[in-house]
Amino acid sequence: MSDIHQTAVVDPAARIGTGVAIGPYCVIGADVSLGDGVKLHSHVVVTGRTTVGPNTHVYPFASIGHQPQDLKYKGEESELVIGANNIVREHVTMNPGTAGGGLLTRVGNNCLFMVGSHVAHDCKIGNNVILANNATLAGHVEVEDYAILGGLSAVHQFCRVGQHAFVGGYSVVTKDALPFARTIGSRPARIFGVNTIGLSRRGFTPNTITQLRHAYRYLTQSKLNTTRALAQIEQDESLSAPEVRYLVDFIRASQRGVILRRATRRAEELVADE
Repeated sequence: MSDIHQTAVVDPAARIGTGVAIGPYCVIGADVSLGDGVKLHSHVVVTGRTTVGPNTHVYPFASIGHQPQDLKYKGEESELVIGANNIVREHVTMNPGTAGGGLLTRVGNNCLFMVGSHVAHDCKIGNNVILANNATLAGHVEVEDYAILGGLSAVHQFCRVGQHAFVGGYSVVTKDALPFARTIGSRPARIFGVNTIGLSRRGFTPNTITQLRHAYRYLTQSKLNTTRALAQIEQDESLSAPEVRYLVDFIRASQRGVILRRATRRAEELVADE
């Protein structure tokens, strides 16, 4: 029921679903589980305690499940669990968890990992996430649903990237990147307003987008500190959308702090020129 190329090396103990295609020179370890309809194009290595969900496609020279790049890792049994319908392009690397992060790296469904992107140990990635070429996540990073990370961007360990966030190319995220916003830059990263185009494409109503824009004005354009800005948002009866409530809760739950520095006019012009 599966199509395994004669040059592929598949451990007999590996669990292979129906309709799986394993291309030339792939190597599959003993503790690997490949769901129905998985396709490994060629020269793919999947090892360790790794689960790849149904209909996920992995392209040449991807390395999935090798031990974490963490000097504290001492060979403990940890896992990498990848959901369904993902696309993992060439040279992508994904590592399992460590004892310090719950022994699990988890990837959701319907994600796209472009060429050279990296998911380090103990990351938690939601659904419909996109990592563009060479975007990298350090250990213990959380990326929530529908977030997009631009090419060559990097997220510091233990940071979070909120729902529907857009992180621009070449950006360096050293604090939590806020949901529904555009975060761009590296010295430091700055807020470039609400991710209006992305939210519109995903069916958010104009009223919800307007409420989010007003909430961000409290956070980035008023002279209030963050605590007072959050209180003002909660007291404003016109800001009743669940997305606004989620934004407030996201900020209050932050352990590393959040990126709230507003872009300068010059920075806005440079981004517009791109």
